Amino acid sequence: MNDNQLLRYSRQIMLPQVDIEGQQKLLNSRILIIGAGGLGSPAAMYLAAAGVGKITIYDDDEVDLSNLQRQIAHHTPDIGIDKVISTEQTLKNLNPEINVVGVKLRLSGETLETEVKNADVVLDCSDNFATRFAINAACVKQKTPLVSGAAIRFEGQVSVFTAGKNDSPCYNCLYQSDGEELQNCATNGVIAPITGIVGSIQALEAMKLIMDIGETLTGRLLLLDGLTMEWHTMRLKKNPQCATCADKK
Repeated sequence: MNDNQLLRYSRQIMLPQVDIEGQQKLLNSRILIIGAGGLGSPAAMYLAAAGVGKITIYDDDEVDLSNLQRQIAHHTPDIGIDKVISTEQTLKNLNPEINVVGVKLRLSGETLETEVKNADVVLDCSDNFATRFAINAACVKQKTPLVSGAAIRFEGQVSVFTAGKNDSPCYNCLYQSDGEELQNCATNGVIAPITGIVGSIQALEAMKLIMDIGETLTGRLLLLDGLTMEWHTMRLKKNPQCATCADKK
């Protein structure tokens, strides 16, 4: 690290759990973020500010006026442009030293498999059922840690899935893939700060995974009720009959 980096990240480096070694791990890390909306915006911004070396972001949407209430990586002049371009600009303004790659594409198939394989941690910041299960399957196959977040109305949830480690369940252990389409903000609404809270927690969990510090949310589902400001934790177990992560003999 050069002198500018030591100063930029000094408040993190002074933490004994981080120190120079932890900061260097962040600088060497590669994080994949799927979705540049309400969750992806704060997650990407905090990871960029914290010094994650390479952030790759996939999203196939453009910035709309209705996004600006919660998707804080985008600004009024960005309306009509690709979300990945807007996010790239925001992250580079925050921290020009990191490598940011934005791709306008709904990530799927072989491209999804390749990107997940190349990442140290994946953040699922998507908003639809099919994408979430596809991301989970790729992460299980590649044994890449997955940080999953969701926010709707006044409610938020976060969990971490570490396939092949600590007897971790996967997303499919929690939700059945033959269920109904997940609800989303477009049809149910969402209060703005909930997305910021969930996205920020996703960023923190990703950093803990990269630096191998603390206790992650592996095997736990963190739930927030924003109306009562109550947090709840559910313990999750691996489903031995899970269609995605069960051991095949």
